[in-house]
Amino acid sequence: MSPTTINDIVREVLTSRVYDVASKTPLERAEKLSHTLGTNVYLKREDMQPVHSFKLRGAYNKMCRLSEAEKKHGVIAASAGNHAQGVALAAQKLGISALIVMPRTTPSIKVDAVRGYGAEVVLTGDNYSEAAEACAELTHKTGRTFIHPFDDPLVIAGQGTIGQEIIEQLPDVTHIFVPIGGGGLIAGIAHYVKAVRPDVQIVGVEPVDSAAMKKSLAKGERVVLRHVGIFADGVAVKQVGEHAFAAAQRLVDDTITVTTDHICAAINDAFDATRTILEPSGALALAGLKTYELPQDTHAVAICSGANVSFERLQQIAERTLIGSGKEALIAVTLPER
Repeated sequence: MSPTTINDIVREVLTSRVYDVASKTPLERAEKLSHTLGTNVYLKREDMQPVHSFKLRGAYNKMCRLSEAEKKHGVIAASAGNHAQGVALAAQKLGISALIVMPRTTPSIKVDAVRGYGAEVVLTGDNYSEAAEACAELTHKTGRTFIHPFDDPLVIAGQGTIGQEIIEQLPDVTHIFVPIGGGGLIAGIAHYVKAVRPDVQIVGVEPVDSAAMKKSLAKGERVVLRHVGIFADGVAVKQVGEHAFAAAQRLVDDTITVTTDHICAAINDAFDATRTILEPSGALALAGLKTYELPQDTHAVAICSGANVSFERLQQIAERTLIGSGKEALIAVTLPER
């Protein structure tokens, strides 16, 4: 039975089997950035998971609870990439057939990784929402069990193990910055952290052109965005999850937005600190932390949620980094044709 209350989800976090396949990732102090910002900045290295993303936690926590009949029929998922890899690896580990529906805009590095774990891939639509619609039809036709990327209590509980690790690794933590796409990650972390440390501030971060959670919270109900930006493809979601939205209303202290330039500058900061290149959605939380007004005595954690970035995108990211860091400016002028 899926957990439905805060206590249920916390209990599920504490008894989760995610470590059958996932790793307890390091929490590293970013020395240079801490000095620059005048506060204590830590990076939660979910990019170091076997699939280079936190998504493996929730996918496995859901799939290992399936009945034998469900496992026999296989699973299906819609994903922009990282959840797909989590489902594919979990399926491989559990000996389950997996069919993954991905947007056509998904970076090839993620598509190839999913196929490498033995899953079947169907490419359709230009974003997650369109892929999810196609996935719903295939779910009905195939009889496979749908593994939701964010709006499932067991998936949420699996992601919540990150919150448990942070509290154990940094008892003095004061702020946790979390990227938001569909909202499963922040829901899981907030459920656990607020249950054991209600004083810790949970701050959600979204791209300015994909701020479904912030707009939903402002309106008091889940909204559907007419358009989402795909630069941070891992969080390109038109509508946040029902469970995630309910959790955010009760447990999240603040939500903020950042620009593409902010994200690129954060990718550069993370590289300076770790020599790892995060994907745009993976650097989202750090971008938000950098723009947030924090007292000097805080201990702030940014979730580095993924590093599945294609090599071809590095030039675009590098060009935007200098603008996002304030070292360069982009100026457009109109000249009359003569």
